[in-house]
Amino acid sequence: MKIGFTFIALLVWAGTVSAQTSTTPQKPVPHTSSTPSKPTEQSDQSTGTAPEKVDPAKAAAIRHLMDLTNTSKLGDKVVEYFTGRVKSIMGQNLGQDRLPAFMDTFTKEFSAKVSSDTINAAVVPIYAHYFTTDDIDGLIKFYESPLGQRVVKLMPQVDRDTQNVSLELGNKAALATLQSMTTDYPELKQMLQPGPGAGAENGPGEHTPASPEPAPQAPTPEK
Repeated sequence: MKIGFTFIALLVWAGTVSAQTSTTPQKPVPHTSSTPSKPTEQSDQSTGTAPEKVDPAKAAAIRHLMDLTNTSKLGDKVVEYFTGRVKSIMGQNLGQDRLPAFMDTFTKEFSAKVSSDTINAAVVPIYAHYFTTDDIDGLIKFYESPLGQRVVKLMPQVDRDTQNVSLELGNKAALATLQSMTTDYPELKQMLQPGPGAGAENGPGEHTPASPEPAPQAPTPEK
């Protein structure tokens, strides 16, 4: 058995995807400072439970903010992500001849249970819990500005590049650490041997991994 860059990368990716999909995919909340403003409409802070009802005017402002930051598209991404994952998995088990009918049924039933509107309705109280009406108005003014819209446009690319460089550094560090432990753990030497087709430019056992599809995330704009 041999391990290397790909093995370590898959461990990291598996942990990332697991954390993102173990609960409802997290929607990043825009903020103006490291400490959230004290909410005015909230339930018990000790439980962190979002309020069940939100003032209609505040709810409308929150939905406008969600539109400005593209957060309102998260529901569509959730449906696309889970539909794509199910299709990939079931295609290997049902066969291509049965897959279309299966996916037609799954997509119809799944979409009936969760939609963009359903998720947005659940997200609005979260914003209301953590941000005052003045906070929301201030965020709207920022994201309506040219700089705010530039942040919305570029943050997905920043997040992608940040994740890629972080994984690359972590993978190399993990491999180097394993290699440094081969004296105390001789069995690592064989496990870290270059795999078939490993390029000369890579270290032992290294080659560029294929990145699994990450869980859906809304853009993470920050002021």
